[in-house]
Amino acid sequence: MSFQDIFKDNFLESSANLSAVQIAMTLVVAFIVGAFIYQIYKRSYQSVVYTKSFSMSLVMMTMITALVIMAVTSNVVLSLGMVGALSIVRFRAAIKDPMDIVFMFWSIAGGLVAGAGFYTLALIGSVVIGIIILVFSGNIKEETPYLFVVHFDKEEDEEKILNKIKATVQRYFVKSKIIDGEHIEYTLELRIKNNEMAFVNEIKSIASVSNATLVSSMEFTQ
Repeated sequence: MSFQDIFKDNFLESSANLSAVQIAMTLVVAFIVGAFIYQIYKRSYQSVVYTKSFSMSLVMMTMITALVIMAVTSNVVLSLGMVGALSIVRFRAAIKDPMDIVFMFWSIAGGLVAGAGFYTLALIGSVVIGIIILVFSGNIKEETPYLFVVHFDKEEDEEKILNKIKATVQRYFVKSKIIDGEHIEYTLELRIKNNEMAFVNEIKSIASVSNATLVSSMEFTQ
């Protein structure tokens, strides 16, 4: 028997048969883990705009990863082909919050473990991680995030507006700055002290400011 025959018999043709019960159990466990991640993400979200489609994608990502791992572990040839096929895929999604990366990696890891058949590890590990995230997020002082959009025409008023915001709010982040000729648009994420919103009227009273809008993100967290 040549090396080629041994390689073919013991490697290329090696496969594991997956029963319908095993497939169903893996998908159910992956769904439970994904749904748990979805709830933890929803309850611990701290940024401005809550995106339901992203949280739902965490569930799908867990289940799809479990499917891929089941296929990979059942047939070596298929796993090699799948690695080559997936290596050409490029995902270019902007991640605004570092915690989103954590949840994405958690979903993939949950799908990997469930797809490999380690159901207890997937369930217990997810519960432990979820508790830790909730504890840490609970220790963060609850604040209402706002988006503040201001339009003005004089560049010299830019520093005046930012100084007024800095003196009033607890902290702020510049999300975007758009310059269209002499017109300037600022979009900022704010954390307001004691719901003090009088600064909006003060900024609006500046001669070059044409519009100042403060939007709460609480409606996005339902």
